[in-house]
Amino acid sequence: ALTAAERGHDVALIEASDRLGGQFNLAKRIPGKADFAETIRYFETRLAEEGVDVRTSSPADANLLASEGFEHVVVATGVSPRHLDIPGAGDANVVSYIDAIERPDTVGNRVAVMGSGGIGFDVADLLTSPYSGEQDRETFLSHWGVDKEHRAPGGIARPVHSDSPRKVTMLQRSDSRPGRSLGLTTGWVVRAELKSRGVGNLTGVRYDRIDGEGLHIERAGEKETVPADTIVVCIGQEPNDSLAAALAGLDIPFTVIGGAKQATGLDALRAIREGRDAAVSI
Repeated sequence: ALTAAERGHDVALIEASDRLGGQFNLAKRIPGKADFAETIRYFETRLAEEGVDVRTSSPADANLLASEGFEHVVVATGVSPRHLDIPGAGDANVVSYIDAIERPDTVGNRVAVMGSGGIGFDVADLLTSPYSGEQDRETFLSHWGVDKEHRAPGGIARPVHSDSPRKVTMLQRSDSRPGRSLGLTTGWVVRAELKSRGVGNLTGVRYDRIDGEGLHIERAGEKETVPADTIVVCIGQEPNDSLAAALAGLDIPFTVIGGAKQATGLDALRAIREGRDAAVSI
């Protein structure tokens, strides 16, 4: 929307929720990722400066878009959590990663996180963080063993770690290393943090069922139960492509970008790049 407006187009940005930002509103809640809020703030400011018609709390449908006479539609409707299909998946103790991130206070003390991708690690990080909100400077330095007074050799002090408020176990179907998709320069930090908080990892898992006892699995031919008050589902995402399918039946040129185009491998860099490229191509 911003790039199109900068290039002289008359642009309307139609957002179903009551705020801009999409997945960034989840990311900014994760420890160490508060800067995502600044990205949202930047775009909100620039959109206003460029005179973009921003409409929040306005779910779009194909008929609405057709009635307003738009000459081109960029579909950036994003993704939805992949549905879990095992017995007990609809029980009250099963929540999506969206629920866990937006309302961590509703998550129990014993947690099974289904999925060890980037989202699974973010959820485990948030739920086991002993800090409420962002750390202040003194807490940060103490946590990472930084001696700002240089009383210790090399300015390296003994890190002070607070206990995690929850017992969390992460699980994945594959036998590969958990978190292999994490960034090379940041993944080690998250792994070290979760290890220090006692987060467990189970690989090669087959999910069986969920009940009041927790998550029942099979691993290496043996049946096990992971005790859990809350099971958080982080098993992937699916494109929200229903609007694109509806537009295909109308005589309106459109371009699909981001998660609506392909959920696999979605990140902020790809989403922003595809948005820019779509605007440039119109």
